[in-house]
Amino acid sequence: MNRSSTRGIFLSIVVLFSITIIAFPSMAYGEEITVNSIALEETSVLELTNDSNENVNTVRMWLGSDFSFMSFKTEKGWVGEKNAQGVIIFTTSEPIKPGESVKFGVKTDKPNPGINWQALDSKNAEMSIGKSIPKALPNVTENPELDQNLNNIDESISTESIFRIIPEKPNVGSTIRVTGENFGSSQELDFYIDTKKIGTFVTDQNGHFITTMKIPDDQKADRVDLLIKDKEGKEKKISLRIEEEKSRTTPTQDIPLTVQGIPSVIHRGDFLEIFGTGQPNSGVTIEITGPDGEVVRTRTAQSSNKGDWALEPLLVPLDRPFGKYTGIVSDGRNSRTESWTVESDKTIIIIPTSLKFEPGETMRFNGTALPNKPIELILESPFGKEVKSDIIQVEDSGIVEFEFPTTQNTIEGTYTLIATQEKKKEFTYAGLGMLPVTPVNLEFDKLNYKATDTATITLSGKASEVISLLIVDPGDKPKGDAVSIKLQPDGRGKHSLDLKGYSSGVYTAVVSKGSAQSSEIFTVGLATGSGKIDINTTKLNYKAGDSILVLGETGPNVLLTLTMLNPDGDEIKVKETFSDKSGKITEDEFRIPSNAESGTWVINAKSGSNFDNAKVEVVTSILEGMAVVAEKGQNIPGSGDTIMIKVFGATANVKIEIIAEDGEVIDSLFGIITKTGEIAQLWIISPDTEPGSYTIKVTNPTDSAETTFEIQ
Repeated sequence: MNRSSTRGIFLSIVVLFSITIIAFPSMAYGEEITVNSIALEETSVLELTNDSNENVNTVRMWLGSDFSFMSFKTEKGWVGEKNAQGVIIFTTSEPIKPGESVKFGVKTDKPNPGINWQALDSKNAEMSIGKSIPKALPNVTENPELDQNLNNIDESISTESIFRIIPEKPNVGSTIRVTGENFGSSQELDFYIDTKKIGTFVTDQNGHFITTMKIPDDQKADRVDLLIKDKEGKEKKISLRIEEEKSRTTPTQDIPLTVQGIPSVIHRGDFLEIFGTGQPNSGVTIEITGPDGEVVRTRTAQSSNKGDWALEPLLVPLDRPFGKYTGIVSDGRNSRTESWTVESDKTIIIIPTSLKFEPGETMRFNGTALPNKPIELILESPFGKEVKSDIIQVEDSGIVEFEFPTTQNTIEGTYTLIATQEKKKEFTYAGLGMLPVTPVNLEFDKLNYKATDTATITLSGKASEVISLLIVDPGDKPKGDAVSIKLQPDGRGKHSLDLKGYSSGVYTAVVSKGSAQSSEIFTVGLATGSGKIDINTTKLNYKAGDSILVLGETGPNVLLTLTMLNPDGDEIKVKETFSDKSGKITEDEFRIPSNAESGTWVINAKSGSNFDNAKVEVVTSILEGMAVVAEKGQNIPGSGDTIMIKVFGATANVKIEIIAEDGEVIDSLFGIITKTGEIAQLWIISPDTEPGSYTIKVTNPTDSAETTFEIQ
């Protein structure tokens, strides 16, 4: 049996430690490209050093699902862009030559993130990929120009920040437009009238914002300070006088009693906001009787001096009997009778255990869905950011449970739970620190259209309200004027969008009501099957609940279908997506289910007759010792194919041996343990290694583990 005289070659993927810096070198080219990172709270500085023989033209960075980029800075000559998936792509016309380095600054929403990175050459081919975990920030003085720029990352409000309101002489109860510039990039800011918080908004990447705010009806007509504050207490303010309400309604006026927000058909688990008009400054009551004639609920509200009233939000209980219900609404002078029917045609019914949770409590959701099928649950913050998600295999009972622990610092507002099972999608709302309000949402009937199609958009929001729909073209410019759409009494609506005259590309639809808005991407004229597909994941081994970032390449502007399969070949999630104009694929909406089974999981990418698979190993059991897995690694030009070896649950450094079928040890190495108890090694298969079955055995003084793999 002829075996390599030089044996197999191990490339160690180990952590480079120092007092202040920790970095991960590339898996593909060893230590030819390195990224060192240092951090102070939410701000990190990453330095990429190119010790390879090729130029670095592009650098990508992304975070885990629990972190988000808030802003970034680059050295002169570099341009950064954050795409819809949260990946920052840095490009330059002056590439990093061998022996040179470049620094990047990023700010995240939480301190000390692990930052994934990927270096690409002039042909957008991957040169290296890794993950950098920053530690304490030392005194950095190598690049004063960049350091000065990085200091500005924390300046959400600076001396150059300005804002104004329209109109300049607002009235009590009126809606104003607030616009500003020279604020920090992608910063969350609060708007105050004196000491009262009115609302929250987020600046764009250029530090600009336009939002609307409503001056409360009970605001005193007087000189006030209008302030914009950041989370650290920095502020910018202007002083002006708020005038009396232009047309204050007197209590003697006869305002008709109206009721809105009650659709003709209601389902268990529905969230209702009932409101209307009546006599000013009077009490409004609603008494609801069920199918048996018994009173099931009574609620009261107080009308304003203009006659507007609104009940606290109602949640239809999961055990509410089906049938016809009647509500008698009275303002003390007039009364109205409204009728509706409680029916059941929903397969997903999930509600919060309380409409209002307090910071520090655990938000809990319970309900039912189709049994023995997976369901995806995504919880979004008041700003539409995913804060937790999971894929659950529903058992025979059909019961679904989901929870999200909060702290005293968790953002307050309306949280949206999006439940998706098969092709059904339902939204559920709960408030943190306040009662929830119905946000505006939109959904297209499909992702891609022909230029001759008419797209159907499903809209949702508060009952009978008027919302605005704007289309943004591939060049980030508005396509035509915004369209006003009035929602139905049940808060739903549909809009037909004629795509005649739309060129091929990626579009964004933005629906808004006041300062609240939601957006959705759709495409026109994209094709399938336009070339070879090559996908991979950022790591090969995952645990239950881990998110998966899928990266890849194919032809430009190509439609793809990504499918996640468990070890039994069952489809767990299917997602339609597309490549960008450079052919890059980036998709971060996949996650290993919390109740996943151990084994090899597959991400399949398909477009027409072209496809590719990325395999990942999932370890879900609580290890009472070590476990080792082996996966096919990357092909390194000039060296050959590789095997990625990963060790879990190690308590000490290990010895790794490659053993042939006849028991001969053909290679061995001393493996160094990381803080997480994991060890990663890349083994290069020598060209003269014979095909067959091989065993990987790992040992330390207290434990051992082994696995087998095949060489074709």
